[in-house]
Amino acid sequence: MHHLGSTRSSSKPDHLLQTPDTFIRCPLPGADGVEFIIHAAPQLGARFTQMTAEFVAGGSLPSASTQRFVYVLDGKLEVKADGKKHILKPGGYAYLPQDVAHTVRAAGIARATVIEKPYELQAGAAAPKIVIGDEAAIRATPLMDDDALRVRPLMPDGPPYDFAVNSMTYDPGASLPLVEIHVMEHGLLMLEGGGIYRLGDSWYPVYAGDFIWMRAYCPQWFGALGKRPAKYLLYKDWRRHPLGECE
Repeated sequence: MHHLGSTRSSSKPDHLLQTPDTFIRCPLPGADGVEFIIHAAPQLGARFTQMTAEFVAGGSLPSASTQRFVYVLDGKLEVKADGKKHILKPGGYAYLPQDVAHTVRAAGIARATVIEKPYELQAGAAAPKIVIGDEAAIRATPLMDDDALRVRPLMPDGPPYDFAVNSMTYDPGASLPLVEIHVMEHGLLMLEGGGIYRLGDSWYPVYAGDFIWMRAYCPQWFGALGKRPAKYLLYKDWRRHPLGECE
């Protein structure tokens, strides 16, 4: 239903809240049987792209010219890379380094988060490797000793990797212990539950299905509300000097 121009979505210089009532779908070159909701892109000011890919049965993605992270939201995806085939179910994910030939295909209807970013080389670092995983197999650890706020790191942490992806789960009433202001840029997809997000000087109710982009140094804070846990998937650039290779 159209509500005379009303929406929770908000776009400001240091952040974007994009809610499902404002999603627009589009095709992209090379993808067959897939529509994309492009949440974050260079046109926004982001240094990465984050999209929701919606597959029909048989829909597929070709190799990317950038590194790519795929996290399954619904359905199943088949990932072929390095001569091996992997079946990813909801919560399953794949990291595919830049210039690694691969295909991503859906046997039936499926949805996935797709994050792409040009790789930032670091002198002396080994090349990143393909990562195939399942979020459910990752041990959750408390954030800053708070058992009500748990983090699961989905990417390896080391010099070869220039970004991180975590899932974060908040029990009802849990919150970040401080307002964060930092050099990392974020892409965030709400997966479950809801709460209140502070972005800059604005406060927003957020729910499962919402997307948030945060520019570097955007003040940010989240608190979970409701009777069920809140959970989101969080991207951040990581392990690279702000001036590039000046380390």
